[in-house]
Amino acid sequence: MEKMSLLALEKPQMLTEGDGGSYASWNTTVFPYLGTAKVSGGFLTLKPRGFAFPHYADCNKIGYVIQGTNGVAGIVAPQCEEEKVMKLQKGEAIFVHKGEASWWYNAGNDDLKIIFLGETQNATTPGEFTYCLFAGVIGVLKGFSTKTITKAYDITELQANELLNSQKQPLITSLDEAKTMPKHSDYQNFTFNFDKSSPDIDVKKGGSVNLLTCRKYPSLEGIELSGKLLKLEPNAMFGPTYYAEDSGVELTYVIKGSGWVQVVGMNGQIALDTQLEAGQLFAVPKLNVVAIGAGEEGIECFSIVTTSSPILGELAGNKSIWKALSHQVLQASLDVSPELSKLFIENISKTSIITPP
Repeated sequence: MEKMSLLALEKPQMLTEGDGGSYASWNTTVFPYLGTAKVSGGFLTLKPRGFAFPHYADCNKIGYVIQGTNGVAGIVAPQCEEEKVMKLQKGEAIFVHKGEASWWYNAGNDDLKIIFLGETQNATTPGEFTYCLFAGVIGVLKGFSTKTITKAYDITELQANELLNSQKQPLITSLDEAKTMPKHSDYQNFTFNFDKSSPDIDVKKGGSVNLLTCRKYPSLEGIELSGKLLKLEPNAMFGPTYYAEDSGVELTYVIKGSGWVQVVGMNGQIALDTQLEAGQLFAVPKLNVVAIGAGEEGIECFSIVTTSSPILGELAGNKSIWKALSHQVLQASLDVSPELSKLFIENISKTSIITPP
């Protein structure tokens, strides 16, 4: 595997852009490894009063709000008569099942920005999100004949033409002030606020790791998907780590800051060794080991992992597997002197998987 194949060298493809906002996604053309790993990503930006039409997708995905104070999402599951309307703000994550209808609206005064990362194991095109829209110029109703529409909805031909042709936008529009949207309800089990959740790992002057699993977020129950938010202070480092149980592919989006990443795969071969900057997407294959370092401004990353039970295996810090091994095994494995073996274990015992500068 080439070193750079795990990094998206191109920005996501812009699929639609207008007065209400934009949507862009990564595909297997700009990031070929997505098809191999069967994961993908998309980026939604809604301007104030921007509205994304109801639609469903062929994959499970987690949306993480990286900007915005008053977003609104509506979700309707198949065979369910209840529309769940939830408020979204920076730091919150929301899970959307494949086949669920969802719409998105920005009721705030600043742009709403959401990164979507998900698995595409059974998607139409592995490595890409495929959407089916209910409304707009590329909505599914446009494909049916007027006769079918009039019969299905018990309306006249004139009404059917208005129903099919009034909306001139493909995916996102800007609503005028005369139009109102439903108010959100308190659906605590359907969103997860990272900013209000205690991190799984928290190191003073180093950073934090917060894992999003079904234990914290019931909506993920039975789904091979979990999330992770990593925040590193300037010049701090996280890792090396791997997923020790039920290993999965990790797909990571750099929210802000800069730094570097190294991924080591089978036979000790370096799979990725590069600098990172905001807006980039990179992947860590199953069973690979990764280390991430922050630059002068720190770094913040959001990830999904294609497993429901992510358990971090640590190769550094006081929970490292090296610490659990006896001196004799460590010395024999690394073929080092007793003095270096002792120093190695002593130093590991004093540190964490997140290393402050």
